[in-house]
Amino acid sequence: MIQRRQTIYLLLIVILGTILFFIPVIQFTSPIESGIQRMFELGATGLEELTEEYSYAAQDLSSVTLKGVWGLSAATLLIPIVALVIIFLYRKRLVQAAACILEACLCLGYYGVLLIYVWFGKHNVAREWDLLFGSCIPLICLVLTLMAVRGILKDEALVRAADRLR
Repeated sequence: MIQRRQTIYLLLIVILGTILFFIPVIQFTSPIESGIQRMFELGATGLEELTEEYSYAAQDLSSVTLKGVWGLSAATLLIPIVALVIIFLYRKRLVQAAACILEACLCLGYYGVLLIYVWFGKHNVAREWDLLFGSCIPLICLVLTLMAVRGILKDEALVRAADRLR
């Protein structure tokens, strides 16, 4: 199981997906109001304010936070979980390849969910936003998934060729 290249690719997806859960992916910056510039970071755990000297007592929290970041959390959790399940499907190569296609769709879906949160954050939290390093992890996972699919299909072709020779 471990000696196969695609297993290493899938293991890297599990590791990167787990790291993605703990790091921010987007940074929002608001314009300077009353001499204070507010900065927020969006990750799978939610929206966190980086400005420490600001008090929430003067502002309404509903205008500051993004409600329900569960979509981003779910997408972030599903990427490593599905990759881990795929690793243990090594005896069923065609099912493993189909599950890898699902994993690729999850990686692309992560960017769809992230785009929605950027749009809401841009209108509700701050006017400017920047991508952080964490936002490229699903793209790396997508490339690794496609490499794993290629390896799985090569293994399947090799097994079918060996069956023909018998």
